[in-house]
Amino acid sequence: MTRLRARWARAAALVALLGGTLVVAAAPVAGAPTPIRILSVSAENVEPGDKVRVQFRVTNTGQGAETAVVVVGGGLDCATGCRAEPNLRPGQSQDFGATLVAPKVAAGETSGRNISVAVRLGGQNSYDHKMVYVHGSGTSTPGTDKPSPGVKQVSGRVRDTGGKAIGGVAITMRDSAGHEYRATSNQDGRFSIKSRAGKPIAAGAIKVVAVKDGYRTARTTVQGTAGDAAKAQLTLNAVAVPVKTSPSPVSVVDAVPEPETSVAAGAPPDLEAVSGESSNSLPFAVLGGSLVAVGVGALALMMIRRRRTL
Repeated sequence: MTRLRARWARAAALVALLGGTLVVAAAPVAGAPTPIRILSVSAENVEPGDKVRVQFRVTNTGQGAETAVVVVGGGLDCATGCRAEPNLRPGQSQDFGATLVAPKVAAGETSGRNISVAVRLGGQNSYDHKMVYVHGSGTSTPGTDKPSPGVKQVSGRVRDTGGKAIGGVAITMRDSAGHEYRATSNQDGRFSIKSRAGKPIAAGAIKVVAVKDGYRTARTTVQGTAGDAAKAQLTLNAVAVPVKTSPSPVSVVDAVPEPETSVAAGAPPDLEAVSGESSNSLPFAVLGGSLVAVGVGALALMMIRRRRTL
């Protein structure tokens, strides 16, 4: 009986020893670095054409130096950082970044697209991926009412060189991740662009451009801090408009040609009165003609009477 108990005790001790060995051996495996791991994605809910920044880490888990081949792909179009071939020592890690563009999605639809990062290291392929949702026009972007992890907002004011506010100025802003935003200044010259979950304003250098007809384009760069707001002040210089002078009245009169006085062939010349007496002499001329006619008639009558007498 005593021997049986001793055997059971030895078996239990062996099982406990093996179990402890397995647990201790499994711990380093669970905590071991992976060849590829996505560290962060700038946005998980985007609209077509939005840019997404992905950060990932490559680690050489082998025993010797290796050249890793890293490729970024998936359901988004890769713009920059799509491929890398770093030389890594054993246990060495290196971080990379890539910029992707959300594809077109039909209006009213939401499409889930994978960001896939693959690495070939030591003859083995490893992958990591992250899902991003692309929302077409007419769909609501989840979390838009929640504060974004980037810069809270960028606000400012547009004035002329005299300090007067200018409204209706087209504002274009581009953050450090390449996201582009647009706004228009109000009648007080103020504008504000707020960050949202679907399209956060990335921290870092933020470029702001102001454009309006009749003014020269103004540019400025502000530094944005995550969780804080940034301010941008812009001054527009008016473009000088050339003054157009109208011709003087003298030059206009001189330019008018003089009328021609030639008479058309066959047309009777115009008669002009020499003096005002010509109109009054007409009755006297008629009266004189009548007297002459009477005298001639009387003379003829006298001659006829003489012939009869003879």
